[in-house]
Amino acid sequence: MIRKVLIANRGEIAVRILRTLHEMGIQAVAVYSEADRGSLHVRLADEAYLIGPALASESYLRIDKILDVARRAGCDAIHPGYGFLSENRDFAAACEAAGIIFIGPPASAMSAMGSKTAARAKMMAAGVPVTPGGDANSPEEALATAARLGYPVMLKAAFGGGGKGMRLVERAEDLPAAFERAQSEAARAFGNATVYLEKAIVRPRHVEIQVLGDRHGNMVHLFERDCSIQRRHQKVVEETPCPAADDELIRRMGEVAVRGALAVGYFSAGTFEFLLGEDGSFYFLEMNTRLQVEHPITEWITGVDLVAEMVRVAAGEPLSVRQETLVRRGASIECRIYAEDPSSGFLPSPGKLEALRPPSGPWVRDDSGFYEGSEVPSHYDPLVSKLSVWAPDRRAAIARMQRALSEYVVTGIRTNLAFHQNLMAHPEFQAGRYHTGFIQEHTAALCGFAGVPTEDEAHLAAALAVAVSRAERRTAREVSIPDHGASLSPWVQAGRGNLR
Repeated sequence: MIRKVLIANRGEIAVRILRTLHEMGIQAVAVYSEADRGSLHVRLADEAYLIGPALASESYLRIDKILDVARRAGCDAIHPGYGFLSENRDFAAACEAAGIIFIGPPASAMSAMGSKTAARAKMMAAGVPVTPGGDANSPEEALATAARLGYPVMLKAAFGGGGKGMRLVERAEDLPAAFERAQSEAARAFGNATVYLEKAIVRPRHVEIQVLGDRHGNMVHLFERDCSIQRRHQKVVEETPCPAADDELIRRMGEVAVRGALAVGYFSAGTFEFLLGEDGSFYFLEMNTRLQVEHPITEWITGVDLVAEMVRVAAGEPLSVRQETLVRRGASIECRIYAEDPSSGFLPSPGKLEALRPPSGPWVRDDSGFYEGSEVPSHYDPLVSKLSVWAPDRRAAIARMQRALSEYVVTGIRTNLAFHQNLMAHPEFQAGRYHTGFIQEHTAALCGFAGVPTEDEAHLAAALAVAVSRAERRTAREVSIPDHGASLSPWVQAGRGNLR
């Protein structure tokens, strides 16, 4: 069994992986940049090593530095989390060459699915339905491909995701400028400017299937996640089950995803992303060859710890589940809590978390990489936490999320908490009638502040007065106590671990 794992990531996903490793009796080694010296994953790890400055290209994206730490710390394996090097086939191959287990899929499968254009071709050969598309290696070729497909079309980066390098084009005259912007953004984000074109599906839902396989040829799907609530092609809210899909549709989508994964010799956790049309037709978008941000809602409904399964698979063990034993129970929703301002176009809002009190209670989970007093840096994705809930059905899950959001306290930065409250109260969302353009269509209703019922105004005013009074007393105490250089609280000092 694996004894010691380096987590080649930061923030909430590093903390989430670390917790499962500790439950499995496995030592966890953290790496951190200068900007993350005080981060929670550094405090909780058994050992922590500095790997460079804040710039990701000089720290979290440096394969040589990460492998050097793994060797010095005596690690058997590396878990990449998501983002950074998680889908870098060169990193997976370098781990293998160094005799270190990569907790993820084989480099060959990552290579097969790493290029979206190549992945489309492989999936078509495997009988997976694919959105009509074509090459766009020049403005002229893009115009010719778009004319064949018919407008609207979507320009997409061939070697990336997360909404970067994507442009919706509705008219031929807009294509050359959109092509240039998509190429430029793809080059900056992924180091490769290649883009391609797909026929744009009108008012689609974004539905993905979680797959899990081992090295012995066993492959299962763990049902679906609806990720249609997006801003700028970046997911904000996910839920399962999908409100617009019945069991038969999910069964067919699951079978297609399993077939596609087996076609490239895949093992470990992965996700097939599809566009779901209003008529029930679905089309392959891409495969994410890693753990997804939104994996907690799958864990809620199945009871399967996906990180633990990834570790066991990497160690050569068979899956602990079979398709016939997997059962979906209840409904789950996840809200991504970002340090951003929805009223200003979702601009990032980094800074110090003066107060941070996440909600709790029955069937509420908050995955975070921060604590009160820590800093949300400006160098990385502004995700503060992932708030997820479970309930017996969708209506109860929405009510539980509304309760949890109402308890969430964050001060010192702007967040999208009010946006989530507005979304959960929106009648169209509650009815399950939404698509990938929902935020854009309902910006005014979603991006203002949540309304306060008249009968609650007095209670809210009293609560604000108490909060202000407490803050003033705390500030007075801090001013009156001399600072002798003790910049860290005893709690932080006790949980520091071994900083190297």
